[in-house]
Amino acid sequence: MAPNKSLVNSKSFPFLGKAKTIVLKIGTSILIDSKENLIKTKWLESLVKEVVELKSHGKNIIIVSSGSIALGKKILNLGSKELKLDESQASAAVGQIKLAQAYEMSLNLFQANSAQILLTSEDSHDRRRYLNIRSTIKSLLRLGVIPIVNENDTVATDEIKFGDNDRLAAQVALTSGADLLILMSDIDGLYESDPNLNPNTRHFSVINTITPELLRMAGHAKSQDSKGGMRTKLEAAKIAMNGGCEMIIADGSKNYPLNNCMNAGSKYTRFVPKNDVATLRKQWILSIKTRGKLFVDNGAKVALENQKSLLPAGVLDSSGNFNRGDAIEIMSIDNEKLGQGLSAYSSAEVEVIKGCKTFEIEKKLGHPGRIALIHRDDLVLS
Repeated sequence: MAPNKSLVNSKSFPFLGKAKTIVLKIGTSILIDSKENLIKTKWLESLVKEVVELKSHGKNIIIVSSGSIALGKKILNLGSKELKLDESQASAAVGQIKLAQAYEMSLNLFQANSAQILLTSEDSHDRRRYLNIRSTIKSLLRLGVIPIVNENDTVATDEIKFGDNDRLAAQVALTSGADLLILMSDIDGLYESDPNLNPNTRHFSVINTITPELLRMAGHAKSQDSKGGMRTKLEAAKIAMNGGCEMIIADGSKNYPLNNCMNAGSKYTRFVPKNDVATLRKQWILSIKTRGKLFVDNGAKVALENQKSLLPAGVLDSSGNFNRGDAIEIMSIDNEKLGQGLSAYSSAEVEVIKGCKTFEIEKKLGHPGRIALIHRDDLVLS
């Protein structure tokens, strides 16, 4: 059952050897048999053997795994129909037990311990809860335990409807201070168009910047059980890259997925992180799910690029329903994401003061306001 060669010393993937903490995101399509909705036991055991090998070389490994809803559907005999929200939550509740058991049994074959961590986007909103999660993960890694992370789909309604484990994995990577995030799916990276429809389409081996053009090019998930798509993987890449974490999209569908997808001649897409690694506080801001958007003029865009705060005067419009302290996206006139930060005002207040000069805020609101809508210390640029 052993891989053909050492993963850590593979010349085809040298940056794996440099990474101290690695997050592996496992997609539903490669973990669960689509016909039977059962775990691919042999595949999982081969992955676990690779994980144990990496640990023997001093690597910290965190696994973010999809698959609980697909497993729950099988157990509850819900067939292939599109699930209602309560059915998705019930499936997640039932399937999560089977998913955790499968990882535990496979890891026990190699005398490795695992821990289950269920998260929602709300867990990263509160700074204290974020730091508690960070501390717990680091303690588990220090004790030699492999954390198995999933979204808490049973209680988090919008995670099932809109969420995905690609962005969760990126958030976990930033929270844990990981060096490398590998998204293992049934595709070997980013293409200019769908390779199933156009075999001659261009494959991207290295990406340094996530542009609006790349996001428009990306597609969405084709399976009801797979919540993500290439677009969510690119959004995950933005989170990881901005936080100083390298990311890989690779085909992990074969047994011994790490060894196979990183062999010489294999394709994968590498996303190069920013050199100026964000501070811990800014990594936290990047990990928060945004609640709205602010559309700013070119003057505000220039000011932000010069490390200035965002003032109400530069805001043209807003969308979403957010409160003071929520994370919101900052968008240019051309609908390009410039960054995200913590709002000093609610969405209702923003509607009143957008475009206003500083001295006009008190008159508009009926009480003294803050000078900055988003202070530069609460802001991270894309």
